[in-house]
Amino acid sequence: MRIGGLASGMDVDSLVADLMKAERMPLDKLKQKKQTLEWQRDDYRSMNTLLLDFRSELTQMKLSTNYRARTTSSTNSDYVTATASSAAPQSSYSIKNVTQLASAAVLKNAGGISASSTDKMDATKSLHSQNSKMRNSLTWSAGAVELKNFTVASEGTTELSLDGLNAIDSNAVNIKVDGKVFKVVQSPPTSDGEVFLDTTNDKLLFGGAGLKKGAVVNAQFVTENKTDSTTLTQASSSWQLSRGSINSVDSIKINDVAYSVADGSNDTFDIKDASNNIIGSINKETGKINFKNEQAKDTKIEVTYKLNYSSFSLGAHTSKGETAETFLVQGNQSLNSVMDKVNSSSVGVTMFYDSFSDQLTLTRKETGNFNESGNEIIKSGTFMNSFLRFGSGTETDGQDAIFNLNGLDTRRHSNTFEMNGVTLNIKNTFTDPVSISVNNDSTKVFDNIKEFVTKYNELIDKITKKTSEDYYRSYQPLTDDQRESLSDKQQEQWEEKAKSGLLKRDPILTGVLSQMRTDFYAPVSNEKVSSAFNQLAGIGITTSSNYLEGGKLVINEADLKKAIESDPESVENLFRGDGTSYNQKGLVQRLYDSVNQSMDKLKEKAGNSFSTNQQFSLGRELTNVDRNIDRFQDRLKQVEDRYWRQFTAMEKAIQRSNEQSMFLMNQFGG
Repeated sequence: MRIGGLASGMDVDSLVADLMKAERMPLDKLKQKKQTLEWQRDDYRSMNTLLLDFRSELTQMKLSTNYRARTTSSTNSDYVTATASSAAPQSSYSIKNVTQLASAAVLKNAGGISASSTDKMDATKSLHSQNSKMRNSLTWSAGAVELKNFTVASEGTTELSLDGLNAIDSNAVNIKVDGKVFKVVQSPPTSDGEVFLDTTNDKLLFGGAGLKKGAVVNAQFVTENKTDSTTLTQASSSWQLSRGSINSVDSIKINDVAYSVADGSNDTFDIKDASNNIIGSINKETGKINFKNEQAKDTKIEVTYKLNYSSFSLGAHTSKGETAETFLVQGNQSLNSVMDKVNSSSVGVTMFYDSFSDQLTLTRKETGNFNESGNEIIKSGTFMNSFLRFGSGTETDGQDAIFNLNGLDTRRHSNTFEMNGVTLNIKNTFTDPVSISVNNDSTKVFDNIKEFVTKYNELIDKITKKTSEDYYRSYQPLTDDQRESLSDKQQEQWEEKAKSGLLKRDPILTGVLSQMRTDFYAPVSNEKVSSAFNQLAGIGITTSSNYLEGGKLVINEADLKKAIESDPESVENLFRGDGTSYNQKGLVQRLYDSVNQSMDKLKEKAGNSFSTNQQFSLGRELTNVDRNIDRFQDRLKQVEDRYWRQFTAMEKAIQRSNEQSMFLMNQFGG
């Protein structure tokens, strides 16, 4: 802290501050230069963003879909409708004598699955709890359904260990590799896509060339039992096992002491001590353990138990070949959850239960007949054949659509089919011909070109305004002192003037405007473009007569629509035509190249938000200005210290003079 003027009575602080104001003037100019460079950089980047958006529009205009929009019409849309992609040629089709529509194969079960028509099974409750209500009850198997995921470590892997989980049922297994279901076989496999569960060695064996490195294997299988254990964190009279629908309990230990288990009442197991006293029970359906006496905190409990499970297989003949998948059903699952699992699988069938009729159906998702020699839906397993009564069910085969197309008798697996880019949908049977016409959708093409011209006009309008802004030399960025003397509104108005014209007549931006105008007006010399339409003027697009608009394009809608209708190929290639030379390239290709080059120049000039200052020219200038500011601030500190030293010396001299005067006065007075 400095205190001056004690001897001289001068306001040294103010004197030094005023002197430093003059010294700081060059520093203010450096800071103003830095601010101007930052504004200029931001302006360049905003222009680059405009060009980036326009380049995205150019990318879209390179696509053929913008010029080959198709429209279809039907002489009787109640019978046949159609849609066409841009790849569809202009053509017509005649369909008649539709004697049969395509339908899906349906397998209906043999009848109601409930034993009583007045007390039917509940599809929302666990299947094991509904067993007594079923017409054909199921003998559930005992085990524990487990899920294990693997990531294949090496190329060509043909076996995976189940790590001692002790799988017990080679039929009840579901294997998916990268989402694809593998066929389960009952002996070591030989082909790709096959898997065998080796229960003796607790391994999965894969056929063919094996699995690829990095493949993800999802394995669902059945183990002998399941063990749950816990240490109570607080005193409790109950504990919940991780699963319900318990078939049997192999063992239960409490604080390492073994207890016996026997069937109890109300669908429970009784837990007994060595004296055969009941100390608690296990609910078979929910898996909840209730103790007669509260168990203390830190009590250890371990239960090994078996669960109810079943399995079945489903498959179908489809357009992609025969499908097959094994489904594992746990006793605590509902019929609804089983149907959801089937319906979301890749088997290609849907399962449906109607509570009114108490019956189920299996419907193949695809229409058509894919197995002329037999059934198209394949099922196996007691759960499916007896419990749900599909074993003696009735299958209605799928049918192909049969009709005459352009004079040829033919058939399709689906009522909706595609050919040459045209998708036809037959909706009913009929005899008399129905004609489908595919034509160019000139209105859609016109709208696409009009929208593109609008985007171009918006771009040049913004760039033209930016490069023609007035530049106000007298309005430089505000210094800190200047800001203090102005209101917020005045500061805002000042900065608006100071930012104006920073890109006035910028060579990069004026250059891209000039190049784009050249790209538009130079004729396209391409064999796919007729001479009548090799320039924009030929299709009704010209430059605005108002020179102040900077070369905006104006569309004569009638001429453009006429060109699109009379020669759509020439119009398309005028815009997106390819070629090795500049003259051969379509307008969009030229513009894309020009915009790219300008964006590269702007990036070299001003970078982007991810660039460091050393990667663009304005950034390097900013770095140099920052260095100059740092050096000048160091110099100002030295100057300020020098002023203070000088004033301090003056104060000391005045103090000595005052002391001498006082001494002399005292001498004369004495």
